[in-house]
Amino acid sequence: MSDPAPPSSPVVAGAVLEIRAATVATATVFAASGFAFASWASRIAQVRDQLSLSSSALGLVLLAIAAGSIVSLPSAGPIVARFGSRRVVAAMSLLLAAGLVVAAFGAEVSVVAVVAGLVLLGFGNGAWDVAMNVQGAVVERLSGRSIMSRFHAAFSVGTVGGALVGAGLVALAVPVWLHLVVVAGLVAVVVPMATRRFVPDTAADPDGAPDDTAAGRQIAARFSVLQAWREPRTLLIGVLVLCFAFAEGVGNDWISVALIDGYGAPAAIGTLVFALFLAAMTAGRWFGPAWLDRWGRVAVLRVLSLVGIAGVVVFVFAPSPVLAAVGGLLWGFGTSLGFPVGMSAAADDPLRAATRVSVVASIGYCAFLAGPPLIGFLGHEWGVLRATVVVAVLLGVAVLVSPATRPAGAVSGRAGHSAAGPSRGRS
Repeated sequence: MSDPAPPSSPVVAGAVLEIRAATVATATVFAASGFAFASWASRIAQVRDQLSLSSSALGLVLLAIAAGSIVSLPSAGPIVARFGSRRVVAAMSLLLAAGLVVAAFGAEVSVVAVVAGLVLLGFGNGAWDVAMNVQGAVVERLSGRSIMSRFHAAFSVGTVGGALVGAGLVALAVPVWLHLVVVAGLVAVVVPMATRRFVPDTAADPDGAPDDTAAGRQIAARFSVLQAWREPRTLLIGVLVLCFAFAEGVGNDWISVALIDGYGAPAAIGTLVFALFLAAMTAGRWFGPAWLDRWGRVAVLRVLSLVGIAGVVVFVFAPSPVLAAVGGLLWGFGTSLGFPVGMSAAADDPLRAATRVSVVASIGYCAFLAGPPLIGFLGHEWGVLRATVVVAVLLGVAVLVSPATRPAGAVSGRAGHSAAGPSRGRS
């Protein structure tokens, strides 16, 4: 039996380069997803005006994205298990690009065409999301570091970039169809090229399962969606992701409105606080890997949940808009790692990662869909500012269920962190 290759051997060096390339490719795919979605979002107002839609009609049109995602997410796990994240991300990026094109030209002629395009966009986005998180978890395990949150930071950077480009093109009066068609073309070229650097989904299997071979895919395929829905740990991770997704979604949609309505702040200040919220979330996701590697998932999530609770309380009950802005910053920072760490935890077992991630994502996306309308309903009764207190309640639930993120099979008190690297010994 041959000895393991020394660290300086060409074999090891080649593996390191492969992992680095996969890391860059995965970050690129995350950023592209955020850029594409934000590009569409940046032109919603123009689409509304071109089609002369009322606010209620626009809300119904935008539900098409949710409809596509709801159909896509439960089926994404088996699809990724069968075909692998590389093929699914590439295919779904093309589907999303097609949806952008249909919606772009539909905005010129027909609301029905826009709805059809948004259904395609939602379906492609949902399956793409699951598949890229599966690949992110594989790269994380191979790298031995908790880097999933940085992929989500790349997504955040992509959304900011898409929004800024969109704002610039609106100012220049560039037609909606031209903007979205160009974005679709970029997505259709860049994402499939990036996926060529993906590593096989079973490459990080600790039990030595074959790398993306028929045997590995058969093991993954035998693990059904119904089995995943019956797993207590998977469901608890889903609840955790739901809590953090609710906190993130409410912040995205309501934090500026709550500040303006609740404190009488100018619109510019409301936008500034929203920017602080996003910046704090992005910073938490970028610096999170070091904290996760040092203290582990459970401790970090508990502390951040408490920070988020404190932020929401300060935001709601502060005596001035300035202190409320500090609360908004803490709110964004506290919610930064819940979603990416939940996805990482769901993907601990590479052969069952796709199915479990699809279940967790399905639960989590319920919060993105239901959270904003719930705050709107409660805001009608209590005011939007007071209604956001619900976020603190759900973050309290996240504190309670955070132990579910310990790696499956970890001995109590010695649960590994999110990357299956050499230092698997922290809870």
